[in-house]
Amino acid sequence: MKARTRNPWAWIPTLYFAQGIPFIFINMVTMVLFTEMGMNKTDATLYTGWLYLPWVIKPFWGPIVDILKTKRWWTVSMQLCVAIGLAAIAFTLPQPDATEIANGVPTSMFMVCLFFYFITAFCSATHDIASDGFYMIALNTNQQSLFVGIRSTFYRCASVFGQGGLVMIAGALSTGLGSVSQAWYWTIIGCSAFFALVFLYHLFILPYPDNDKAVGTDTGEKKSIGMIGREFAGSFVTFFKKKYVWLAILFMLLYRLPEAQVVKLCQVFLLAPVEDGGLGMTQTEVGFAYGVLAIIGLTVGGIIGGICAAQGGLRKWIWPMALATSLNCVAYIILSNIQPDYALMSGKIITWCCIILEQFAYGFGFTAFMLFMMYFAEGQYKTSHYAICTAFMALGMMLPGMAAGWILESLFDGSYKMFFYWVLACNAATWTVTFLVRPHINPEYGAKGKEVKK
Repeated sequence: MKARTRNPWAWIPTLYFAQGIPFIFINMVTMVLFTEMGMNKTDATLYTGWLYLPWVIKPFWGPIVDILKTKRWWTVSMQLCVAIGLAAIAFTLPQPDATEIANGVPTSMFMVCLFFYFITAFCSATHDIASDGFYMIALNTNQQSLFVGIRSTFYRCASVFGQGGLVMIAGALSTGLGSVSQAWYWTIIGCSAFFALVFLYHLFILPYPDNDKAVGTDTGEKKSIGMIGREFAGSFVTFFKKKYVWLAILFMLLYRLPEAQVVKLCQVFLLAPVEDGGLGMTQTEVGFAYGVLAIIGLTVGGIIGGICAAQGGLRKWIWPMALATSLNCVAYIILSNIQPDYALMSGKIITWCCIILEQFAYGFGFTAFMLFMMYFAEGQYKTSHYAICTAFMALGMMLPGMAAGWILESLFDGSYKMFFYWVLACNAATWTVTFLVRPHINPEYGAKGKEVKK
């Protein structure tokens, strides 16, 4: 008999860890892979930049996930497709020797491989849409509040594993096999095997919620092309007809304004020489701080945020969470003013505490943002509406991040200290949009023992 419900701990950690791996591999690790395989940096940044496109435009096919099949079907199907896509990338990856790599490998050798990269990216972005929709369908609003910190924590763990673990595995294999190309071949094969196991696990473990069905299937009428087209258009029209939609969009664009700037330059600041205002840490030291210690703050912040939201609801906790987001700026203001000597144990402790504080603030404060997107996406087309929300979130991170370097260099003449003060001032935008949207949030949303009436 198919299980209608299942303990969320059995599938949420694995689902969101799996959601993060292909995104990190395709958009970040691939940059290392291409350059180590002999592609020049100009081409590598260009092509890896284009590979991000499916995640940017995913709202344009998100309605298909709502209209056809179930969210469970899309989730497990895309996991299988990602596994096959990663295997195809590995089998079509060029295999130049050390001499060819040193002389530079022409981009034309990567064309077939890049084709499968794009297909895999498309499948991964679709998996994101489906798994986020499944999360909202399989859990009630109180469970969504409780586990929102858990899902973001495991997604970030996947990010850390992808950026650190996969590169370390490829490096170890390169030393053992004596071949960079073979090392990356087996690393990608390992990722493919991992996704095949994830597919098999979720095929049996994911529950079958009663309300997991295609939009418009209640009538029993077989869908025509015209019906699908009308529902596809309807998913966009209904989103922009929601009450306070432009205020909600403003919230999605501005809530993370400070974070969008900090995240681009925080590691650059840690690596910058002391005489330039940085901390002069090595890449290994920064990797340890963000790959190990940051997870502590992130996990604790995410779990506490989820528990708090589940007890009191989004409306009650949105203010404390919005205020907590300013702690990431405070942490770097402390570091940029003190500039602790990392060679000393006292300097290490100060730096580690600030980084843990910053990640705690992210885990706790981001809970409100995730819940708001789920709250605003409620309705008939919740999966496609949530995909639209995440597109605005991506835009809100992309544009300020693109300007962060210019702000540092042109407005503050390279002064990290002044830059972090500026970012702290940008919290005024976060607090303003929080003040504006809070009165429009149902007080019962996410609170224990309460369900929002549809």
